[in-house]
Amino acid sequence: MKNIICLTEAEIETFLPGERHAEAKALLGPCLEIDPGDIENETEWNNLIKECDAEIILSAWKMQALSHDILDTAPNLKYVCYLAGSVRSKIDRSLIDKGLLVSNWNSSISRTISECALLLVLCCMRQVSHWSQKMHSSGAWKNPETTTQSLFERRVGIHGFGLISQKLIPLLKPFTNKISAHSPGVPQSIFNDLGVAQVDSLETLFSENDVVIELAALTDENYRIVTEDLLRSIPVGGAFVNVGRGAVVDEDALFRVASEGRLQVGLDVYGEEPLAADSPFRGLPNVLLLPHIGGPTTDRRVDAGDHALENLRRYKDAKELIRGFDLKIYDRST
Repeated sequence: MKNIICLTEAEIETFLPGERHAEAKALLGPCLEIDPGDIENETEWNNLIKECDAEIILSAWKMQALSHDILDTAPNLKYVCYLAGSVRSKIDRSLIDKGLLVSNWNSSISRTISECALLLVLCCMRQVSHWSQKMHSSGAWKNPETTTQSLFERRVGIHGFGLISQKLIPLLKPFTNKISAHSPGVPQSIFNDLGVAQVDSLETLFSENDVVIELAALTDENYRIVTEDLLRSIPVGGAFVNVGRGAVVDEDALFRVASEGRLQVGLDVYGEEPLAADSPFRGLPNVLLLPHIGGPTTDRRVDAGDHALENLRRYKDAKELIRGFDLKIYDRST
């Protein structure tokens, strides 16, 4: 029996730098290390798993998908320790339903995404997109009519109150205590512990906050749930920031509202990625665009690596994984 490390050199260098790589190999025991680029297709990959009689696979973005019947041909496969994010394109739901253990980076990246959310909010407050474009392209400078805004004492609303939102609260608290969130299903105790007001509707969240941060999960119920009416209800001069999922927002409606200049907008995610070169969002002076770099940053992929190592230790010790990728999480992921 050989376990498998299926990672590119770049993935090893960023997720498992230094002694982490050696620790991973020690935890796995006898193992085969292979670059996923050397595997031609899914069939070859699944045959390799069968030949190794692998119990554990340590992998990331470049891994080929597992066939839906892999547990029939490789019955000793028990655990896929996935260093990156969503596994839906790699692992069929039925495999988890049959008992395959799966973990991903989960909460280890929450703080870097929340950091990006704060960055976009602050940039919206100071109209960074506008001034950066104008000062580069036309020599612009402030004038007596120039107005600016601060985040201090602003009302901030968050749509979705999962792990990223919860990490965001301590970053916002130095600026304001006027923080509310809408996230059905999250226990009231979590709101209470973090000092965040729970609101019952999106209508209230959007209309009664100066800044709205989008962090809701992309589920069938949330698909394009952020409508034009909601966006227009944000007070004029306010800001809308999305670091969650692009498809939660009606992006055509967002463009119409943004093009009127009534809001500042900060986006790191989009319904279709990469963002089209001819996207109407490009060039709008009040829209700050990032290319889905919210997290984890390259230098902090080690956080995901450390999370994976801890889960490997737990697996070897027959302990419960930290936030294993169960069916509930699978169905909420994208």
